[in-house]
Amino acid sequence: MRLLVEGMLPLAFDWQQMLLVLSVVSLVTGNLAAIAQTNLKRMLAYSTIAQMGFMLLAMAAGVINGSSLPATNAYSSAMFYLVVYVMTTLGSFGIILLISRHGHEAEEIADLAGLAKRSPWYAALMTLFMLSLAGIPPTAGFYAKLSVLQALVATGQSLYIGMAIAAVVMSLIGAYYYLRVIKTMFFDASTDTAALRAPADMRAVLSINGAAVLVFGLLPGGLMALCAQAIKALGH
Repeated sequence: MRLLVEGMLPLAFDWQQMLLVLSVVSLVTGNLAAIAQTNLKRMLAYSTIAQMGFMLLAMAAGVINGSSLPATNAYSSAMFYLVVYVMTTLGSFGIILLISRHGHEAEEIADLAGLAKRSPWYAALMTLFMLSLAGIPPTAGFYAKLSVLQALVATGQSLYIGMAIAAVVMSLIGAYYYLRVIKTMFFDASTDTAALRAPADMRAVLSINGAAVLVFGLLPGGLMALCAQAIKALGH
């Protein structure tokens, strides 16, 4: 953002076209590759490609027909998306690390089987993280995706509106592998029935992270305002 927005905004028409291509390739490649994964970490890694493709769409909608009036809305949406994504992913890998601390490396999606019976609280947190990554309300991920789509539609350009429709379709495809994780936690049986126990500090951090994903979904205005202030500080 510093390089393209602050340093190369006069060349926005050129780099926005490249970002649009990159975003489409990322959305398609990331989602289709993630669907085929049974390895949990690899699935999250491929989903990252798709998530960043979504964020690039907002970056590509800041300057329209030579006007930078949409810039603040578009770039603050991209920043909000990135903050929410990082927060959600940290929580997801926190749950994976917690499971791995108990003598079994959590590599496969199947390793989460029965988590809802073993440790309902951690299953609930992981559910929040997966719903947020999928962009399902009332999580922060839903508002993050919505803000990007609004930035695209606000341009009034048929190309960007078409990109918004394509992004929604790819999000629906992506929701499958996130919901598969939830299904595994709540409906698949596990041979391990021991409850997960975490140190107080880890339990607190994961709980705060989960609460933030929910709060910023219900009340996103404060964080979005901070993102907009950061963009305005760049002079745009």
